[in-house]
Amino acid sequence: MSVLSQPTSTDLGDRLRDAHAVTADFMAEIISQTCRRFPSVGQSGKTARVERLIQSGAWTDAAIALLDLELPQWQIRRLVYDEGEWHCALSRERELPDWLDQSIEAHHADLALAILSAFVEAQRITTPENRTSVPTVRRGISSLYEPMLVDNIG
Repeated sequence: MSVLSQPTSTDLGDRLRDAHAVTADFMAEIISQTCRRFPSVGQSGKTARVERLIQSGAWTDAAIALLDLELPQWQIRRLVYDEGEWHCALSRERELPDWLDQSIEAHHADLALAILSAFVEAQRITTPENRTSVPTVRRGISSLYEPMLVDNIG
């Protein structure tokens, strides 16, 4: 399955922000664009649980189960409802004080969408970049570039 690239994650992030509720189709799209372990052969119980939760429409539980399956090193640090929105913070180091922790925060009027927004952002920043062992060369040399010959006069 494909992993997030920058344009896709921005597009998916915008769609999550603009969505009013989670649907089975939207959840399938999130999984297909962001998940590397789904379906997981080694963790078929967790995969089956996510699928059951999606089929039953338990969106919040499905989002938490997907987080557990895909990003086991990330945990929900804080879920807060304030002024009509759910605020979700994910963290790798939940026991650290807030001011030392580098958490990911997302918010939405729908709890499941707040968790999924934070999940997509965490997945984006933890996705390894496709880098080769050989550095790339910039294309499109400037028109101001002119090769010049320099003799070593010593």
